[in-house]
Amino acid sequence: MADKTYLDKVYDLSTPDETRALYDQWSDSYDDEVLENGYVTPIRVARALAAQVKNLDRAVLDFGCGTGLSGAALIQTGFTTVDGADLSAEMLTEAREKGVYRDLWQVHPGGELPFDPGRYHAITASGVIGSGAAPPETFDLLMENLAPQGLLAFSFNDHTLSDPEYEGRMRSWIEEGKAHVLFQEHGDHLPKIGLKATVYVLEKA
Repeated sequence: MADKTYLDKVYDLSTPDETRALYDQWSDSYDDEVLENGYVTPIRVARALAAQVKNLDRAVLDFGCGTGLSGAALIQTGFTTVDGADLSAEMLTEAREKGVYRDLWQVHPGGELPFDPGRYHAITASGVIGSGAAPPETFDLLMENLAPQGLLAFSFNDHTLSDPEYEGRMRSWIEEGKAHVLFQEHGDHLPKIGLKATVYVLEKA
């Protein structure tokens, strides 16, 4: 039997330390592997956010930026100022080389974000919150740090949608009147392996 690819392994991860270690190891080949499988979620998220934003010059935080594919998608869509944050130092090295970010930060599991709450009126999390990546409470962390009336554009892939805790976090914000959905669309994520994702844009109350 052939060795598992990183893409095969990622959905088996169960702790933040395992996640960081795998993404550090994956950083050199990440772009090639996901793009070979048709990875389209970054551009889907970027376009969904751009359709809801009046000023594309306002800074966007690309949370879980990885190697920078999501930041490049935001720039391609017309955003001019993009900052990035990620768990993996090696992924951030790759992102820095793309030259699309104004600032880049490394974040730590369970830690506070390296900026004051409300700094950003738009945050993206493309393929970030979910199985094999950030835990459910990451959704709360991002919403709490978003500015009032700010927008969170993110995706839940099919693996994530099968775990009710993730969508439950989002539903709690909506049902409590703390956020509402501006956009929701199920579509391709990694089409070569038949994996789809729902892209959302939520506005914080």
